[in-house]
Amino acid sequence: MGNGLKGDAPTIKEEDMQSARYRSEPPKLLSILTLTLCAFALTTAEFVIAGILPVVAADLSVSISSAGHLVTAYALGMVIGGPILTVLTVGIPRKPLIVALVLVFIIGNLVAAAAPGYVILLLARLISGLVVATFFAMAVVIAVSLAQPGKQASAVAKVGLGFNLAMILGAPIGTAIGQQFGWRATFLTIAAFTVIALIFLMRFVPVRGGTRTGSVLTELRVLRSRELQLALAITAVGNVGVLTVFTYLAPLLTDISGFGAGSVPVLLLVYGLGATVGNLAGGWMSDRALMPSLIGLLAGLAGVQVLFWLVRQYQVPAAIMVFIIGALAFSVIPAMQTKVLISANAAPTLGIAINASAFQIAAAFAAWLGGRVIDGRLGLDSISLVAAFVTLIGGFLAIASWKRDRKPSSLSQ
Repeated sequence: MGNGLKGDAPTIKEEDMQSARYRSEPPKLLSILTLTLCAFALTTAEFVIAGILPVVAADLSVSISSAGHLVTAYALGMVIGGPILTVLTVGIPRKPLIVALVLVFIIGNLVAAAAPGYVILLLARLISGLVVATFFAMAVVIAVSLAQPGKQASAVAKVGLGFNLAMILGAPIGTAIGQQFGWRATFLTIAAFTVIALIFLMRFVPVRGGTRTGSVLTELRVLRSRELQLALAITAVGNVGVLTVFTYLAPLLTDISGFGAGSVPVLLLVYGLGATVGNLAGGWMSDRALMPSLIGLLAGLAGVQVLFWLVRQYQVPAAIMVFIIGALAFSVIPAMQTKVLISANAAPTLGIAINASAFQIAAAFAAWLGGRVIDGRLGLDSISLVAAFVTLIGGFLAIASWKRDRKPSSLSQ
């Protein structure tokens, strides 16, 4: 008995305890798909406002252009809130933080549903947008931490699938609810669905590591990295072209390709289906050859935009090009996100949050660029050619980044 109570009594090593804890965790795919579900809810809130703008404008007695600021407020919240909120929350345990972010989003949508007027609704949209970029950044970092070695880009693509499904299902369903039961019902539905997603998040997403290491200064220091700056530039510039085409896709299809206005929603669905296929395929390709895939996909996207210009007056080829452009537009995103993660390895959440801001800035610049082209000498007919040129610049930035990565000094670091 004495021997059983002394030093040779059975002990459990720390690594065995960790192994047992990990074995008790939910399947990793279920955890990643839960993040996809959350991403679907948050992104639906971004897209759906476009479908219910006329209803909101009429109910609140504001102009359509004023109602359009509800889109801007959400995007502005993402651009500003992502980097700032990510830096300010350094040191907070990640699981409580990501839960709190989703809770703020739910509250923002509940306030939107109950908003007595336009100003409160605008503020509610801003509040909702403030937490989205940081949530997406954390979701991507968590998904990558759960992924098997060599499958990081595919994990990013699975989280991004929520973005695709929001385009295909979330926005149309939310629009239909708003038209049938009023725009407030749309925000209530988003809030209720997000509550369900939050329950899954709390149950099925293990966030390891507790508090994030490092200080605010450590997080900000990563912004001095030339590699990260180049990766962010690839996202910003590489997406401007295709976002220009997407922003003005409806007039391109009706005024140039000759489609009726009733065909536009169907063709947007075709674009969304292409985006879903491209997102998953891009993740698979990027896992195998990150930078060669990104360079090749950007080159392909530029080429397809030129091809779209060549067949723009023929409806069937133009419709096929819509699908292919959607596929290639989203195939580059997993590679871009993964490149930022690698470049910002000292502060990956901040890197992804700023990357989300870069994408929103690209969207805003794309709208401005397209407007300048339409109002200028080139006109609407030339938008896809201009977009192809800008996309090629993004491709050259990717080549420069790849060459930098392959330098002996880079390889040794």
